Amino acid sequence: MPIEDIDTDQIIPARFLTTTSRRGLGKRLFADWRYDADGRERADFVLNRPESEGAAVLVGGNNFGCGSSREHAPWALVDFGFRAVISTEIADIFRSNSLKNGLIPVIVDAATHEWLIEHPGAEVAIDLEGRSLELPDGRSVTFPIDGFSRYCLMNGIDELGFLLENESSIRAYEQRAS
Repeated sequence: MPIEDIDTDQIIPARFLTTTSRRGLGKRLFADWRYDADGRERADFVLNRPESEGAAVLVGGNNFGCGSSREHAPWALVDFGFRAVISTEIADIFRSNSLKNGLIPVIVDAATHEWLIEHPGAEVAIDLEGRSLELPDGRSVTFPIDGFSRYCLMNGIDELGFLLENESSIRAYEQRAS
């Protein structure tokens, strides 16, 4: 989706924010673009095309995820089946919400982004441990991700899970400090 400035209201329109559950939001992902006024799928929308079925990586345009801070946006992407979003720029709040909710934000240079846009459906591999994106032509491109978020994503935990994982160390510290 090489559209620039895809904001969170386009990712998941505000009228679908009445839930605190992540389940089912994938059906509402890009609802105003995916469906016509009668609720029928638009055949020309990229995610409705057969070749997009089962895609786990979304390549978006510059400034992906701008707009409001709704956590529902990464929830909808993950519920739809995406595991990563690739762009040349990802909005800070969206990026933070993605990292906390299991969606990997991958920021790449303009040339890599252009290659991905020109090769829709290309199979890529994201090496979270190595912080790299592996392209089918053999190139490897690094992307930024902080160590804590990387650790949580690699271990399938969130911030609370990290604290619970270290509960015994925290208790020991609290006992020493009292």
